[in-house]
Amino acid sequence: MNLTLTEILFFVLSAITIISGALVIFSRNPVYSVLYLIVTFFAIAGHYILLNAQFLAAVHVIVYAGAIMVLFLFVIMMLNLNETTEPKTALWSKFAAVIAGLTFLPLLVGALKTSEAVVMTQPQNSDIGLVKTLGQVLFTDYLVPFELSSVLFLSAMVGAVLLGKKSTEETN
Repeated sequence: MNLTLTEILFFVLSAITIISGALVIFSRNPVYSVLYLIVTFFAIAGHYILLNAQFLAAVHVIVYAGAIMVLFLFVIMMLNLNETTEPKTALWSKFAAVIAGLTFLPLLVGALKTSEAVVMTQPQNSDIGLVKTLGQVLFTDYLVPFELSSVLFLSAMVGAVLLGKKSTEETN
């Protein structure tokens, strides 16, 4: 069985993603869970690069592995979570979680049975996923929705500043 470099990288990145994702769940220390989640996000960004979606990989790393994980880490460190302050979970709560997971299992098995095998092929158009192509489509076909979303974000930022300013004036 001859594997190409792309297939080998896919399997390596998949193994890293699955192992680090499991370590996120089973890690006792929340800080280590966040660090394992960052590794998971980088492995997923590697999958995006294999799919020739460099822009999506860069945005994924900047937004998820950068901003959101730093926020998670900051919150975890501020809360100072440890086993002594954590409330004990009741036995009925654990039993309900197992029952909920087992009810999800037939749905997962049914979805996997109906899915088709994915054949790894190289895309015919090598421009798919590149920033240049995305920019051309974004600023030609989707210019009006893009500009409307920017106005929406601007109004949300102004609203957040006004709400924050109002609450600080009331405390003084």
